[in-house]
Amino acid sequence: MRKAIIFACMMLVSAASMAQPTVYFTKEISPESLVKIYKALGREAKGRVAVKISTGEGGNNHYLKPTLIRNLVDEVNGTIVECCTAYGGTRQDKAEHWKTIHEHGFDSIFAVDIMDEYGEIRIPIKDKKHLKYDIVGEHLANYDFMINLAHFKGHAMGGFGGVLKNASIGVASSAGKGYIHSHGVTSKLPDAWNYTEPQDSFLESMAAAAQAVHDYFNNGENVIYINVMNNMSVDCDCDGNPAKPKLKDMGILASTDPVAVDQACLDLVFNHKAGPGDDEKPLIERINRQHGTYITEYAEKIGLGSKKYKLVNIDGSR
Repeated sequence: MRKAIIFACMMLVSAASMAQPTVYFTKEISPESLVKIYKALGREAKGRVAVKISTGEGGNNHYLKPTLIRNLVDEVNGTIVECCTAYGGTRQDKAEHWKTIHEHGFDSIFAVDIMDEYGEIRIPIKDKKHLKYDIVGEHLANYDFMINLAHFKGHAMGGFGGVLKNASIGVASSAGKGYIHSHGVTSKLPDAWNYTEPQDSFLESMAAAAQAVHDYFNNGENVIYINVMNNMSVDCDCDGNPAKPKLKDMGILASTDPVAVDQACLDLVFNHKAGPGDDEKPLIERINRQHGTYITEYAEKIGLGSKKYKLVNIDGSR
């Protein structure tokens, strides 16, 4: 009897370990579909809700537009949250950042919070291979729940940007960004830019910082992840003069697992079949140049999520 009980317990543990997270998918990119895919997750955003997006560098027009995200933000009574950048431009200086936010139409529709406008805090980090802690905007402490609403596209340094980048670099303060980019060498700017190599150390640091933010929200129970696959330039929304997208829009993906949803987007891009005016190769080349896919591999290794997932199309038979 005892052996039978032990065997049954082992089978239950094995089954649990084999369970794959669900990634929901819709081809429709609209205000209504954003709300629909949020509700499909079955995790209600409660309390003080932060909606983390990139408000876009001045001159960039690829960021997620206020008109697209408005229904979702209204649905959860959320606040748009951002942090300042670390590379000059129109968003490192706080006053210029507010100006850019206004020019892009966010503060006329939503409550907006630059989380590191008045300071920063350190939050615990599990994986200390490079970082001792994560340095984030101090206003992160004002929120009970986070919707990580990312624009999936290329990135000059990370290869691609999705929810993992949005959680790590996106939530980090200016100094925190320098700390991640220099893989823990320094948080001082501009000194941090002298220590951006080796590339894999930077990607590992991003994964570790993303895990810190994930754990900060009730060990991941109070956060959800959404990637919008539109305007997929090889360049990030942090680029004021991005390349024109060569790949057509694909849809929206969402999960409670950040690794799974970024991996699902990567799989869609890498398995895409090119057509007229629809070429995945430039984005793939950018990702490969920066060894970008390594971030999901390392994030899985440190226990942030799973590269294996179940894809559920909420469009039905379409």
